[in-house]
Amino acid sequence: MCTRFYADIDKKLKPIIFAAQRSPFVQQMMINLSRPISMSGEIRPTDIAAVIAPSKSGHRAVFPMQWGFHVSGLNEPLVNARIETAAEKPVFRDSWYRRRCIIPASWYFEWQHYTDPDGRVKTGGKYAIQPKNSDITWLAGLYRFEEKNGFRYPVFTVLTRNTEGALKDIHDRMPLILPANAVDAWIAPYADPEEIARSAVTDLMSERS
Repeated sequence: MCTRFYADIDKKLKPIIFAAQRSPFVQQMMINLSRPISMSGEIRPTDIAAVIAPSKSGHRAVFPMQWGFHVSGLNEPLVNARIETAAEKPVFRDSWYRRRCIIPASWYFEWQHYTDPDGRVKTGGKYAIQPKNSDITWLAGLYRFEEKNGFRYPVFTVLTRNTEGALKDIHDRMPLILPANAVDAWIAPYADPEEIARSAVTDLMSERS
């Protein structure tokens, strides 16, 4: 799962974040969502982040998007979507096939989950996790448009998958992370997401945060 990630504006993400901050939507999002927008540092659910998605002409572009799909009847937004069921669930199905995005991050955070001797699941330390030998963690996601106060704005959710390797000791779920050379293919509306997801990055490193 993924409920926090970090965007370091002093490194490779700086031009991406600046591109999102220059969007004409930013001022209107600040007014309608009643919050300041920085898109750097530790990003939490309902925050605004710099997200890569196709422009109207179909080329790679950067947009400010709010984290979480809002669903009637739920108190909290849906910040994650399981890749195993995204194509089936009505809330994600259309985005899975037509509106995919990439959320560039420096790393993501995960809290260790473990079972104590009494069989109770508990939460332990916080870890920063990122691909080995990479300055950017390309989180795969879905996006759609929602409306508030008559303003139509984009929101995103992060796809998750089963954890592999040593990270299983921290949590049994992890974000779907793609290599840099798969970004354009992933956001292309008529690409095959299942095929692209097979190139997921699984060689990750973790550090206690």
